[in-house]
Amino acid sequence: MKKVAFIGVGNMGGALARAACRAVGPEQVVLFNRTPEKARVLAEELGCAVVDSAIDAAWAAEYLFLGVKPDGMRPLLEELAPQLRDRNRVGEDKVVVSMAAGLLIKDMRPHLAGAGYYVPVIRIMPNTCVAVGKGMTALCAGEAAEGYIQGVEEILSATGRVERLPESLIDQFAAVAGCGPAFVYPYIEALADGGVMAGLPRKQAMEYAAQMVLGAAAMVLESGRHPGQLKDEVCSPGGATIAGVAELERGGLRSAAINAVLAAYKRGAELGK
Repeated sequence: MKKVAFIGVGNMGGALARAACRAVGPEQVVLFNRTPEKARVLAEELGCAVVDSAIDAAWAAEYLFLGVKPDGMRPLLEELAPQLRDRNRVGEDKVVVSMAAGLLIKDMRPHLAGAGYYVPVIRIMPNTCVAVGKGMTALCAGEAAEGYIQGVEEILSATGRVERLPESLIDQFAAVAGCGPAFVYPYIEALADGGVMAGLPRKQAMEYAAQMVLGAAAMVLESGRHPGQLKDEVCSPGGATIAGVAELERGGLRSAAINAVLAAYKRGAELGK
C-alpha cells in the first residue's frame, strides 16, 4: 500500500486519518497541520508520524489528502506543485485528494500546472459519521485512472460506505448525506423527549431512540426493501404504531424533510459559486 498524507487534520481530516490508520495501518500515514500541536496529539493517539511542512508531506506520501478550507486550497496547491514536479523526476506518482466543499476539480487543476505533468485529482465529500466508521462519502474521480481510484477507496474503506458519483451530483449528495446528520439529530432528540414525557428516564430514552434509528437505517440498507414497505410491516391495523405515524403525517414530517434537503441544496449551490 502506498503511503498516505493528511495535510490539515481538523474535524474531518482527523476523522479520515483515524479511518486510514485502521484501513492501511498507522505506519503508512503521516500528518501535517498548520498548528503543529494538533497533528502531534493526533499522531500520538494513532501511532502515525508527523512531518514539519506540507512539502515534507508531499515528499513522504503518494496520496495527499488535503483537509484545508476552500480559500486555502489555491496557495496550498501552488506550494505543492514544484514538489510534485521534483518527485516525478524519480518516477513516483502523486494523487491529490480534496475534501473542500464547493471547489471543482477543474478549478483545482490549473494550480498544479507548474508540476509539469498530469496530477490526478480526486474529490471526496464525506460526512461526519466517518468518525465512527458509519459514514457516507461521495467520490468524484474526474479523469483519474482506475488504480488511483481504487487506492483512495482502500484508504477510505474503514470510513463506512463510499460511492462513486459524477461531480455534477455532488451538491445534491451533500444536501442529503452531508447535511443529513444535522437533520436526524433533532429527530432523535425529539423522540427521546417524547419518551421522557411518557415516563422514561432521559438517558435511556436517548439510547433507545438512537439505537432504533441505527437499526431502522440498517434495515433499509441490508434488506433492500422500500422504507414504505418496512413502515407498513410495523403498523398493525388499529394499533399504536399507525396512530403515531398519523401524528407524524399531521405534523408534516415528510414535507419538512423534503424542504430541508432542498433548502440545503440551494444554499450549497449558492456557496459554491
